Amino acid sequence: MLTANDLHKRLQQIDGKGYKAYKELKGAYRYEKFMLFIDHVQGDPFAAPSKVRVRVSQKLAQIPLPLLRTTERRLGAGDALIRIIHQNIRRFARLQRGTGKSGLITIDVGGQEILPRSALILNEDFVEARMEMGLPARGRTILARQAQEMFFDELPQIIHHALFFEKLDRQYVTRFAHYTENFFGLQKQLKEKGLAAFVAENAILPRESGISQKPLPAEQAVPFKAPESLKVRLKLINPLNGKDFIEGCGIPRGITLIVGGGFHGKSTLLNALERGVYAHIPGDGREYVVTDPTAVKIRAEDGRRVEKVDIRPFINHLPGEKDAAQFSTDDASGSTSQAANILEALEVGAQTLLVDEDTSATNFMIRDARMQALVHKEFEPITPFIDRVREMYERFAVSTILVMGGSGDYFQVADTVIMMKEYCPYVATEEARQIAQKINAARNFEREFEWRSVTERIPLPESFDASRGKKEVKIEARGIHTIQFGRETIDLHHVEQLVDVSQTRAVGFALNFLSRRWMDGRRTIKELMQLLEEFWRENGLDRLNPFQKGDEHPGSFAQPRLFEVAAALNRYRRLKVKQKKSV
Repeated sequence: MLTANDLHKRLQQIDGKGYKAYKELKGAYRYEKFMLFIDHVQGDPFAAPSKVRVRVSQKLAQIPLPLLRTTERRLGAGDALIRIIHQNIRRFARLQRGTGKSGLITIDVGGQEILPRSALILNEDFVEARMEMGLPARGRTILARQAQEMFFDELPQIIHHALFFEKLDRQYVTRFAHYTENFFGLQKQLKEKGLAAFVAENAILPRESGISQKPLPAEQAVPFKAPESLKVRLKLINPLNGKDFIEGCGIPRGITLIVGGGFHGKSTLLNALERGVYAHIPGDGREYVVTDPTAVKIRAEDGRRVEKVDIRPFINHLPGEKDAAQFSTDDASGSTSQAANILEALEVGAQTLLVDEDTSATNFMIRDARMQALVHKEFEPITPFIDRVREMYERFAVSTILVMGGSGDYFQVADTVIMMKEYCPYVATEEARQIAQKINAARNFEREFEWRSVTERIPLPESFDASRGKKEVKIEARGIHTIQFGRETIDLHHVEQLVDVSQTRAVGFALNFLSRRWMDGRRTIKELMQLLEEFWRENGLDRLNPFQKGDEHPGSFAQPRLFEVAAALNRYRRLKVKQKKSV
C-alpha cells in the first residue's frame, strides 16, 4: 500500500511534464486518517475530471449506528453528508488553477429531493465519498505544486470537516435521516389507509419561481390546510415536534378532481403530488407531501414515437386501416400519445395517474353532447378518458387525480372533488354531484367494449445499440431531459417526474444494462423492470455501468424510478418490440 508521502513524491517527479504523466498517479494511498483512491486520470485538462474516492473507516468517522439502522435512515444521512461535502468544497477549494478544468473539485449533489446516489457509500465499516478532481495544468504542462495543494491541503480539509462526525452539525445529519425514514413510513401507510396521496398540514406547496424548485418564502406562501372531511392522521417513525403522528389531507383512492378558478393553486397542488413520489430535504415545505410511489404523470406528447402499443381501449377503428391493436408511429398526435402514455404506465404497474387538463389533448379527455351530435361515434375513433376512468379504477384499481377547470362533465364520474380557492382546498364533492344531477350533460357514454387487460410487450435486444463511432458505448445525459444513446437522442422533455440529471444519466446506462444482461426476446418490459429493481436493491447503482475498468467508480448516478426507465425505453426511436400472446 502506497502512502500519502509516495503521492507527494510522484507529483514532484512529474512537475512540468506533459499531462499524460498524471496517469502515474493512479492507485491507492494511505493518509493518516483516510484512504485516497485515484481511480481514473483524465487524458487532458479539458476532458472529464479525474475520479477519486476518499474512504474513512467507521472507527474514525464514528457515524452513530442508529443512523445506519435502516436503509431509509442511511439514505437520508448519506444525502446530508454529500451536501456537507459540497458546502466544504465551496469553502476550501480554489475555483481555478490553470487551463480547462484545472483545480475543479466536485461531488454529485442533489436538489430538493433525496435520492439514492452513487456519490457516497455509508455502511457500518466505512464512509466513502466519490468525487471528481480536475488535475491542474498550464496548457498541457503539469502544475504539480497546485496539485499538491489540492491533494494535501484542500482535500484533507474538506474530508476533515465533512466525514468525521465529531466535526459535523449532528442535528443536521440526524434530521435528514429521520425525515427520510418518516417519508417512507408514511408512503407505506397510504395503501393500508386507502389513500393515493397525503399532504401534511401547513405544507408549503408553491415554488420560488418557474425555474426553481426551492420553496416560496413562508411569508409569501399560503400554508396548506386540510379540509375537515379529508383530514387524516398518520403515524411517524420518528417523533416530530414531540408528536408521533402527523395530520393532513388524505386524498382517497378512486377518482379525484381538483377544480377551481385559474391561478388558484390547482396545478401547484398537482405538481407537489407528482414530486411527492420522492423524499424531500428538511425545510423544503413539501417534506411530507407523500404520493403513491407508482404514481405517473400523464400528458399529451405530440411527435413522440410509439411502438406496437395496443391503444384500442381509447382509440380504435383508425382510418386508413391503421392497426390500433399494434399502434406504431414516428409522430404521434396529442390523443394517440396520451393514450400510449397511459397504457405504457399501466403496463409497468402504475396504480395512480396524475393528469392536468392544461397538458392534455382536449379531444382525448372529453366529447361533449353537442360534438357527439355533430360527429357521430361511427366516425370518431376516440373513446374519451371520461368514459374509461371509472373502469380503470373498478377493473384495474388504478386511481386518477385530475386537475379540471373546463369541463363539469367529470362531476359524474368523480369520487372526490377538491376545490382550490385562493390556494386553499375545500371539499366540493356533494355540491358537484348535485350540479351533475340538476344540469344534465346529455352526453352519450361512448365506451365500445369492456377493457379486460393491458397488452404487455417484449423488447427485442437487437434494436438496442449504444455504440457510436469507435466507441462501443456512448451514453451521455445532456441535461435532465435528453439522453445521447449511441447514435440516437432520447427526448424526455415530457417525462415530468425525472428531477435530476444524475437520474437521467442512470436511465441511459440502465437501458444499455438491460439490453445486454436480461433482454432475450422473451421477457416483457414489466419483467425487465422488476429484475432491475431487484438488482438495485441488492447491488445499488455501482454496477450499473459494466464498462468501468477496475475500481473506477460510477460516482454520478442517482436512482430513477422504473417508470422513468420504461418511459425512456419507449421513447427510444430504434426500439422494436413484439406483443406478448395472451394465454
